[in-house]
Amino acid sequence: MRVTATATLIAMLPLSFAYAQDKQATANMMDANGKEVGTVIFTQLPSGVVNMLVEMTDLPAGEHGFHIHETGDCNPQDGFRSAGGHLAGDSQHGINSPEGPHPGDLPNVHVGQNGTLKVEFFLHDVSLSESDDNPLLDGDGSAVVLHAQPDDYESQPAGNSGDRIACGVVESN
Repeated sequence: MRVTATATLIAMLPLSFAYAQDKQATANMMDANGKEVGTVIFTQLPSGVVNMLVEMTDLPAGEHGFHIHETGDCNPQDGFRSAGGHLAGDSQHGINSPEGPHPGDLPNVHVGQNGTLKVEFFLHDVSLSESDDNPLLDGDGSAVVLHAQPDDYESQPAGNSGDRIACGVVESN
């Protein structure tokens, strides 16, 4: 009986894995000098939730604001302003705002003394499908941005998190 259950589970794994692979996107992160500093991988899960896996290196240690921005453009020459504002939907910025948070608002991240950031998020308010609300892969795309300072979770429009120090365009795999 145990072997049958194990065989069934193993037989089901490729189907789940194939589904997840059909709904994936990646952002190759670069710093203000255009140097690649890591990746962010988005996977749409069967539940509809998007898993976001972040692995970055060569960053300044400390606490940083981390957001999804509304435009898929990361120009280091303009300080990544080309990424536009946060992916906002119809909400205001910040988890502490009564009208918030934005779909693009994420918790602050903490970079270790060695300059490494590894973090995983589950996102309920974004999608990798253009037909859903707050798509990451719509006509003008979206970007992931790391800021110099922590987000205060309430200041409008972006949490007073300072300069944009790394950016990556979200692209379908």
